[in-house]
Amino acid sequence: MAKLTLPGALLLVGCGKMGGALLRGWLGQGVEPTQVYVVDLAPKELDDVQAAGVHIMTSPDQLPAGLEPAIVLLAVKPQFMDEALTHYKKMASPSTTFLSIAAGKTVAYFKEKLGADALIVRSMPNTPAAVSRGMTVICRDPQVPAPILDLCGQLLAAVGEVAWVDDEQLLNQVTAVSGGGPAYVFLLIEALAEAGRVNGLPADLAMQLARSTVCGSGELAYQSTESATALRQAVMSPKGTTLEAVNVLMAEDGIQPLMNRAIAAATKRSRELAN
Repeated sequence: MAKLTLPGALLLVGCGKMGGALLRGWLGQGVEPTQVYVVDLAPKELDDVQAAGVHIMTSPDQLPAGLEPAIVLLAVKPQFMDEALTHYKKMASPSTTFLSIAAGKTVAYFKEKLGADALIVRSMPNTPAAVSRGMTVICRDPQVPAPILDLCGQLLAAVGEVAWVDDEQLLNQVTAVSGGGPAYVFLLIEALAEAGRVNGLPADLAMQLARSTVCGSGELAYQSTESATALRQAVMSPKGTTLEAVNVLMAEDGIQPLMNRAIAAATKRSRELAN
């Protein structure tokens, strides 16, 4: 990826795990540290980026007077967004774009809080951003100029892959599938390890097998040009052991209807957060 160049200051509001991953991704892509301002009430493990020149504040009141950032990236949890936005409404202008990674908070919500003319870009990343393998989906809002959308895409691509949607409502399903997806994969590791233990394996060996298998299979799927279906079928020998297990998992009451219900529940909750 080419060096990431900013047209002005970048303000990161909230620097937890996701915010921290993004921050380090930007610096790794060549963003000038002194262009970045971070506001976090309780910043942790930021000594290295502060030493590099990133401005770390524990309150928005500590920001330089008259600061007009090109991008304000909102990385606070949805339940704290109302309070956070009261401090940054004054920054809403044609030269500042608010880039949100908060689940459920719509463009209409942000315009209500920041003003009808505020430039808003919504996105949904996921936690593998911490190892530069994140998946982020961005809403391509026609009201936002193309160069700004491109800059937002570059910022989020610093920690993984980026995809785009034109319909903002689809971000609810995106939140359910990829936003929460890492938790489902980690649960699979837990369940696979527990099944191994129940069937006689020592618990530590069962966890090692489950963790390594899921991680290795994920990397294989990432690197392969074959579909997930083809990769699965390649493991299944006729009348073999894997086929027996997959027949259980693919039964009418197996993993697919369960996953359908899970994604539906998460999508519903994402819509509720908008209200």
